[in-house]
Amino acid sequence: MPRRAVPRKDPLPDADIHSEGFRQMRQARRGALIEDYVELIADLIEDGNEARQVDIAARLGVAQPTVAKMLARLAAEGLVSRKPYRGVFLTAAGEAVALESRARHQTVEAFLRCLGVSPETARIDAEGIEHHVSAETLDAFRTFIARPR
Repeated sequence: MPRRAVPRKDPLPDADIHSEGFRQMRQARRGALIEDYVELIADLIEDGNEARQVDIAARLGVAQPTVAKMLARLAAEGLVSRKPYRGVFLTAAGEAVALESRARHQTVEAFLRCLGVSPETARIDAEGIEHHVSAETLDAFRTFIARPR
């Protein structure tokens, strides 16, 4: 028996308003991968290690050639620099992206934990949500987190 769709409670929004949500989602999807790489590079460096291609590949669960292509893209966008026989380093612009991404991630993860989500699930779910959440929603999350319990 085919499943029936849940009926809509509200009418469809105006086409311009409706399309804005999809536009924002496409933009977030394009930036998510860049943010994930830059944030991971910052984490590896802060952990006292160099951000090496092999380590990035292992932590993201992708092949090294995939990482090599993304590192070339990040370098072209001015977010990382590479030194022969050394790891990858963030530029000032890359550090700014990493800090912003990490702050969003921490806020989303803390919010999910406040709702009772387990630490592991909150960490994993925050990894996807952080790229798609608006500034308004993040502010609401921060307000909720700051409330006394």
